[in-house]
Amino acid sequence: MSDLFNKILHKPLLGVLTFLYGYFGDLGLAIIGLTILIRIILFPLFYKGAKDQAIIQKIAPKIKEIQTRHKNNREEQAKALMEIYREHRVNPFSGFLLIIIQIPILIALYRVFVNINGLALDPNFLGLINLGQANTAIVGLAALAQYFQGRLSLVKNGKSFQELTPMERMGRQMVYLGPVLTIVFLYFLPSAVGLYWLTTSLFSVIQQIVINKKVHGPASS
Repeated sequence: MSDLFNKILHKPLLGVLTFLYGYFGDLGLAIIGLTILIRIILFPLFYKGAKDQAIIQKIAPKIKEIQTRHKNNREEQAKALMEIYREHRVNPFSGFLLIIIQIPILIALYRVFVNINGLALDPNFLGLINLGQANTAIVGLAALAQYFQGRLSLVKNGKSFQELTPMERMGRQMVYLGPVLTIVFLYFLPSAVGLYWLTTSLFSVIQQIVINKKVHGPASS
């Protein structure tokens, strides 16, 4: 299994990073380029998952109505929920699928970046930041990008926290929990990992703005 992982993910990602480093002459720019390339390859999956979550947020009142109407009949509730998901062409589990897909990629990138000082590459980003060491500024920017991404994924409905569905409450909480987890996760890691996370979060922010305009209209973004 380890050999397969190295062959499919670790070595190809390291090879692309090395190639991009040779092209840009800067490790930070190579990491940004690699991140954008990964997001372009996985764009259909990320876009579908983010769009499904935006639509689910939009139809949350209908979901709550179904849950209330069939609160004593779980089978009917499940059937009604699946029907509304089918009607709006969304997969309620797409967010979890995206997480599962990203895990092996993150592990492979972590293995590449955590040994950044062992590679025959200059670890400096624009001559300012040693990407082989932890960097508070990159961690802070990554957490900030994560926060804005979370804010953009929420629907403005004017409801108090008590009036929200469990799914909406979880979404509100993740807006703040996500950046905290980002700081905890990245604080002691090489800033190469943080630069990847910052770049992919910024990509997600732009993607979410586009999705919001399509799903909710210009005013919602």
